Amino acid sequence: MVTHVPSEAPGDERGALLAFVEAQRGAIRRSVLGLTEEQAASRPSVSELSLSGLVKHVAETELNWLRMAQQLPNERQRDAETWADSFRLVGDETVPQMIEFWAKVAAETEAFIHGVDSMNDTFPLPEAPWYPKGERCSMRWLLVHLVEETARHAGHADIIRESLDGRSALQLVAEEAGYPSQS
Repeated sequence: MVTHVPSEAPGDERGALLAFVEAQRGAIRRSVLGLTEEQAASRPSVSELSLSGLVKHVAETELNWLRMAQQLPNERQRDAETWADSFRLVGDETVPQMIEFWAKVAAETEAFIHGVDSMNDTFPLPEAPWYPKGERCSMRWLLVHLVEETARHAGHADIIRESLDGRSALQLVAEEAGYPSQS
């Protein structure tokens, strides 16, 4: 569900793809609207996923892809020992802190994409069993992948939020826009 489309999006590939990424970011941000830290951290289904954990995970995932595209080290790189911490808040982390961190990552992603010479510019994928050896991907592929990855988790967030209080994504869009609650 696209709730905000920048004016340059219809005729501009970068703007259009960034608008779709932002629409999915918005869906996840809205999933924690009005919740306490405890509610956002709860796991109302058999899944280990929580809303606060999803916010953190998608923020760190976007940062990881951005750093790969920039060909810079990721300051929040996870390994097998810390991987689970990318799906839950630890220590004194809070939902507002994760939202703020993600906003900074999103702004950096958008500035980077607007600064590349071409959407055909490529960067190397890391060595991993799920990538062909020596494979590269384009900035276009990166943005489509961010849409895919973030949308997958937005769907998870929809189910978790409805399990918590019965509020749907459409209700949360209306609430964020200032319409009275329909619950």
